[in-house]
Amino acid sequence: MHRSTEATRSSVGRVAFLLGPISDGRLAAVLRDASGREPSYAAVGATRTGDMREVPGGFHVDHLRMDVAAADPAGAFAAGVRALRGWEVHRGAGAPVFPAAAALAEGETVVVTLRLLPSLVTVAAPCRVVYVTDEPDRFGFGYGTLPGHPEAGEEAFHVVRTGEGIRFEIDVLWKPVHPLVRLGGPVSRRVQATMTRRYLAAFRRAVTTAAG
Repeated sequence: MHRSTEATRSSVGRVAFLLGPISDGRLAAVLRDASGREPSYAAVGATRTGDMREVPGGFHVDHLRMDVAAADPAGAFAAGVRALRGWEVHRGAGAPVFPAAAALAEGETVVVTLRLLPSLVTVAAPCRVVYVTDEPDRFGFGYGTLPGHPEAGEEAFHVVRTGEGIRFEIDVLWKPVHPLVRLGGPVSRRVQATMTRRYLAAFRRAVTTAAG
């Protein structure tokens, strides 16, 4: 799904830095605009295997792994699947999706929201689920950016059943698109790293709470 340079540039103007209180109506407008658009990067599905050995130039690649020991690996795996399927990890990380009850299905468009300044500035980042992994010992999904997202690329979240418990995996292929994000440089990387840590922590909470 390649996009022309002109189309990619035009998408910059649609980055949704929303000011003030964010209503469902405002998020629905972002969702409508994004639903008919194609991903804003070419390497759709690049995170599917997790290795990302061949990626386009200019993209950053991050791999995060967290092992969680469990007396009942099957139960912990089931809890991890529920946490991903219901977007619980995103809510727990402070990045809820809109609509909140969106199905985790290939082709589903969502808006990931992130408040930069409480009640003042919210990033409404449109993404599309580009694949879902549903195997006996591995479950997860990858979603990619759509025009209007301040970055371009793909992020994948998977839970894997291991012999001693489960492993949570995050794989990210990304580069800044919006001028403000590009100018942020190291700050943008710190924000990305902070969000990844929040996802890891939210996943651990979801699994340990379920094991309870």
